[in-house]
Amino acid sequence: MTDETFDLAIVGGGVNGAGIARDAAGRGASVVLFEQNDLASATSSASTKLIHGGLRYLEYYEFRLVREALKEREVVWGIAPHIVWPLRFVLPHHAGLRPAWLLRLGLFLYDNLGGRKLLPPTRTLDLTRDPAGRPLKPIFAKGFEYSDAWVEDARLVALNAMDAAERGASIRTRTRVVGARRAEGLWRIETVTQDGESAVTFARTLVNAAGPWVAEVANATLGSNIPAAVRLVQGSHVVVRKIFDGDQCYIFQNSDNRIVFAIPYERDFTLIGTTDKDFSGDPSTVAASEQEVEYLCQAASEYFKAPVSRQDVVWTYSGVRPLYDDGASKAQEATRDYVLTLDAPPDGAPMLSVFGGKITTYRKLAEAALAKLDGLLPAAAKPSWTGGAPLPGGDFPKTGFDDLVAETARRRPWLPAGLARRLVRAYGTRTERLLGDARSLADLGRVFGADLTEREVRYLMDEEFARTAADVLWRRSKLGLRLTADEQAELAAFMDRRRPAPASQAADAERQAAP
Repeated sequence: MTDETFDLAIVGGGVNGAGIARDAAGRGASVVLFEQNDLASATSSASTKLIHGGLRYLEYYEFRLVREALKEREVVWGIAPHIVWPLRFVLPHHAGLRPAWLLRLGLFLYDNLGGRKLLPPTRTLDLTRDPAGRPLKPIFAKGFEYSDAWVEDARLVALNAMDAAERGASIRTRTRVVGARRAEGLWRIETVTQDGESAVTFARTLVNAAGPWVAEVANATLGSNIPAAVRLVQGSHVVVRKIFDGDQCYIFQNSDNRIVFAIPYERDFTLIGTTDKDFSGDPSTVAASEQEVEYLCQAASEYFKAPVSRQDVVWTYSGVRPLYDDGASKAQEATRDYVLTLDAPPDGAPMLSVFGGKITTYRKLAEAALAKLDGLLPAAAKPSWTGGAPLPGGDFPKTGFDDLVAETARRRPWLPAGLARRLVRAYGTRTERLLGDARSLADLGRVFGADLTEREVRYLMDEEFARTAADVLWRRSKLGLRLTADEQAELAAFMDRRRPAPASQAADAERQAAP
């Protein structure tokens, strides 16, 4: 099978690839994106779920990165207020580590380096009196509270891909690029789907946003020797049953100069992470090691009155960050800034490779990528636009989430309050599209477990590229924490039955049915 020619082909369906696809499609480019698995199936669904400036990066003089990230907090909040919301972080002062004056100085810079508008400023806490101090050991008497934001990371990727598709992009998940070569001023790209369908696609420009596989794709798949080196760094997290009340989060210093977050998670849980250690091997096999789990439990136990043990852990996840190798001696010191390398021979089609980056700055990375392609991709010369255009479902005021929940409850009085809130948190104004003509809970179809209905699963398959139970339960949502193994198996069977057959099988069936 041979496809048409696109202006831009993107390899990689993480946040960077999806963000570039959205930006380029919105500028009028014809775009195709290839992802070998599901959207956000690797690093982009394994983050700490924060839209933040990166307070600790100030210690490494990453002022440009921190400033850009701080400005982006309220921009991304503004375009996706359903999946992004403000958080307050409590930083207890540890007498044996960074001095209080240094923390105050860092937080002063944090408040004033970026474009903070609605997020409240830092304040000093007396942890012996403030409710935020109740879960902590009594030795922590002083602390600071500052602002950052939460993001549903995998949903951010899916929404960028949805928006790109609605602007004309072709999003091809479960499609692996097995080879690509320059030919007559174009990229000739060979792909194969997980169903075994092969195709050839042509593109004038190619972006390698393959995340942890960026070097492998560039060198082995695309046949290009890129000059930049990638440093793979593993970050792991644990999820435990809820260990403190309140909406506040905690950021803990450790004696090895790393920091660990403890964040309210999915109402009934606490998320603790992350680690930083160099990784080698296949990124698709990454998993939290027992040493990492023990490290995170011990780090939290140093601060919380109630110790956290391995037995408290209900789920772990781990990802591999594809950082630019700047020669830092320690994994936690390696730059999180993004680096874009352009391979544009005079007689051949250009290729841009993406290294590093943070989920917070994905939108700015996309703008920088198109700026790098200016003169090579005609649409790149058009003005940037993504900072003011809401992502699907995000077309309501950034402080209007509760109002939208109330409006949904008014429109659908039969909808349980908890389900209404969860749907609006996931889908924003697209909740109405999901619910459609439903007039009762029964109209949403069978319930697979928790409050996951057939109507929602169908929406995710039709609108958000979901194909497997894992796509629904661990990326489009975190309902995998609540469904039993049997319920998950029933969901998988339903989705397998509903998923359309591969194109070749459909063609065979059509030929057999023909008179």
